[in-house]
Amino acid sequence: MTKTIRLTAAQALVRYIGAQHNEDGDCFIAGCWAIFGHGNVAGIGEALHGAKDTLTTYRGHNEQTMAHAAIAYAKQLKRKRAMAVTSSIGPGALNMVTAAGLAHVNRLPVLLLPGDVFANRGPDPVLQQIEDFNDGTVSVNDCFKPVSRYFDRITRPEQLLTALPRAFRTMTDPADCGPVTLSMCQDVQAEAFDYPESFFAPQVWHQRRIRPDLGELARVAEAIKGAKNPVIVAGGGVHYADACEDLRAFAEAHGIPVAETQAGKSALAWDHPLNLGPIGVTGGEPANAVCAQADLVLGVGTRFQDFTTGSWGLFANPQRKIISLNTAAYDAAKHGAMPLMADAKVGLAELGDAIGSYKATAPAPALKGDWFGKVDPLTDAPAESNALPTDMQVIGAVQRGATEETVAMCAAGTMPGELHKLWKANKPGAYHMEYGFSCMGYEIAGAMGIKMAQPTRDVICFTGDGTYMMANSEMATAAMLSVSFTVVVTDNRGYGCINRLQMGTGGAEFNNLLAHATGGENSSIDFAAHAASMGATSVKVGTIAELEAALAKRHDIKGPYVIVIDTDPYPSTPHGGTWWDVGVPEVSERAEVNAAYAGYIENKKSQRID
Repeated sequence: MTKTIRLTAAQALVRYIGAQHNEDGDCFIAGCWAIFGHGNVAGIGEALHGAKDTLTTYRGHNEQTMAHAAIAYAKQLKRKRAMAVTSSIGPGALNMVTAAGLAHVNRLPVLLLPGDVFANRGPDPVLQQIEDFNDGTVSVNDCFKPVSRYFDRITRPEQLLTALPRAFRTMTDPADCGPVTLSMCQDVQAEAFDYPESFFAPQVWHQRRIRPDLGELARVAEAIKGAKNPVIVAGGGVHYADACEDLRAFAEAHGIPVAETQAGKSALAWDHPLNLGPIGVTGGEPANAVCAQADLVLGVGTRFQDFTTGSWGLFANPQRKIISLNTAAYDAAKHGAMPLMADAKVGLAELGDAIGSYKATAPAPALKGDWFGKVDPLTDAPAESNALPTDMQVIGAVQRGATEETVAMCAAGTMPGELHKLWKANKPGAYHMEYGFSCMGYEIAGAMGIKMAQPTRDVICFTGDGTYMMANSEMATAAMLSVSFTVVVTDNRGYGCINRLQMGTGGAEFNNLLAHATGGENSSIDFAAHAASMGATSVKVGTIAELEAALAKRHDIKGPYVIVIDTDPYPSTPHGGTWWDVGVPEVSERAEVNAAYAGYIENKKSQRID
């Protein structure tokens, strides 16, 4: 007879989570972020209390940013560990949907456990329940379906016997990896069931290494051997597969230069001879020039999104072929690419064997020298300090103060583009950019998650004033937990990046900078004081020299350290980049818009959809 143990569904959930491990022997779920409400306090809350000595529960201040911290944790650890996040029903659950979208786009694991309405429909409608007039099975948690890689609504406690293994399979599968949502009906959380004891036996989830199909491998190898000017586009999959060293060896063996996406940046050290640097809309001239002429583009672990491809106008060689080495069939076949479904590590190894002694012609060494000759002066400290600093100068100050253990991180606004072009990442993991979703509000919570994942790293978060205002509450959580990281707030008094885009498409400056917003003249925000009010150490500096002096003190400060500096909202790096497909009005009374539309039509001619 099967031995059983009587547990509530929530207790069984927590016990199962504690028994799941990765190949290193660590519990795959490193902890649970929680805000309790009537949807989960008596169920999951009680279960987490019972496991508090083995599964740490962290109390956050916003459900979305708790999930951001969890996702950043998983990203920095290359998906080898993850975290769970629980909320009550209704608004608490909906707050997590944005974070679920972020995890889905970036292929990152997180276990989301929102409370749901009563399965027995006794208190109908229960507090915070959204009623669908035509479908009694719908709740707000259905919003998670399009942004979850696996979704299940738990309406009976025994459903966990199938739902939980499926959830962990998804989070640990390199092809399907992403957010899992188990929508936990609040009455079911507290209901008991006789679970088999064997269900809670320790289990190790191994990283699957997908090997190439021999037919695909042969076709791709033949295409590469026929190429004269190939280029590699390295994406985030290189990091997740622990394939950075394999990429270096492959590139060196075959003389193929490498361009890096936002997610792939730091796969090679910035000064490696074959590292052309950033690609695409936020890319540099070396990578974009080579990609424009390449007759073969080998994508490794990249989604080939529009910023990478210049909205599919960058790869301009009429004879060019696209190859996509990816674990996911969906990504491997984008835009008619020749697919090579494989893990980046074993895929590069077997592809290297298949092309043998093939060697490409390396790009002219002058490309990188010319590039740095143009952009390095932009990051220098200014000769005089009577003007507002630029974002490029702020990056230069942080770069000069960086150490071997520094991680530069960001997500949205001006800094992602500037950092992609200008930041010199010295080794894998030194650059953490959430640019798949480019979600404002990820930065502060994400910095906390990175530091929790790798406590010895020197985490420096770049954020603008607009993003800071979007989501800053986990600053108080970081202070409470004594999680140490540095936040550099560049205050340009509005959404400077989008203001420049507005101007670039011929529009008038409107509703982006505070100066151009209704009532904006009344805005006066003291970011240093605000951060201090949440427990952070903070300082306002006025010059780049003062910024460098403030940065030098960061290693002696415990908890979050916030440095605020006013910056000029208008300058950006004038070099590099490529076209980005942003719709321009076809008809306008503004001559600037009409001129921008004419340029838009001209640029559309270079866009390829094949």
